[in-house]
Amino acid sequence: MKAVVQRVTRASVTVGGEQISAIGRGICVLLGISLEDTQKDLEHMVRKILNLRVFEDESGKHWSKSVMDKQYEVLCISQFTLQCVLKGNKPDFHLAMPTEQAESFYNSFLEQLRKTYSPELIKDGKFGAYMQVHIQNDGPVTIELESPAPGAATSDPKQVSLDSVGVCLLAFGFD
Repeated sequence: MKAVVQRVTRASVTVGGEQISAIGRGICVLLGISLEDTQKDLEHMVRKILNLRVFEDESGKHWSKSVMDKQYEVLCISQFTLQCVLKGNKPDFHLAMPTEQAESFYNSFLEQLRKTYSPELIKDGKFGAYMQVHIQNDGPVTIELESPAPGAATSDPKQVSLDSVGVCLLAFGFD
């Protein structure tokens, strides 16, 4: 499972010219579900997303508060294209979970988010629909999450994936 989490001042989803969902300050989560994702991955991702510290605290200290700490909103969008593998220049989606199974899994993901947080603060797009997602990124702050984490099968649990570190460093503008 892959998630791209963006800190936003606002975000919305439009389908067929009609806005179907919108949030104010919070996070927008683009979620790609793979063939091999399990309930354990789902629970891990929900925990990571809701506890990700991308907001500042009352004193202005950066990276101190999560979306739950701040009582902000979450907009989730199912995006199978995150499971893309390039074959030359052509995207291939064979790693993405098939539509029927993915829809059920995605609904379980939303249910777990709502159960863990506040149901009224969790919004989503329309699974399988052609959507226009309007995101006003704040920062910009964009974080990639993956479950299982890259390198999770290594024998050393303290080993950090360089890919994960690189993504975070690039997202925050560090060299």
